[in-house]
Amino acid sequence: MDWYIKVLKQYFDFSGRARRKEFWMFLLISTIISIILSLIDKGVGTFNDATGYGIISGIYSLLVLIPSIAVSVRRLHDTNHSGWWCLLVLIPLLGLFILAIVFCFDSKEDNEYGPNPKLLAQS
Repeated sequence: MDWYIKVLKQYFDFSGRARRKEFWMFLLISTIISIILSLIDKGVGTFNDATGYGIISGIYSLLVLIPSIAVSVRRLHDTNHSGWWCLLVLIPLLGLFILAIVFCFDSKEDNEYGPNPKLLAQS
């Protein structure tokens, strides 16, 4: 949960680097929260089958949109790629596949975006 809170605290921070653990834990916790909110929407009756969203889950999705993009950009920086690579998501399926692979890369050294966050955490 600490990784999720850390990303939310860096709401508009598109600079620097994000570790794999930070990115994937944020994605996991955010997905779990989205599923729970969708179930609440279904129970309350605000879930729309046509759109796949309810009012509560839709508001949550809008609230975490910017932090999700920011942590994705920082994760790309950690793999020594430009944040503009996020635009690959606009290529149906292939773009998501490429980004998922890049997000799995490990960082080994400092780069133009800053020091290796994994090494900073160990010291």
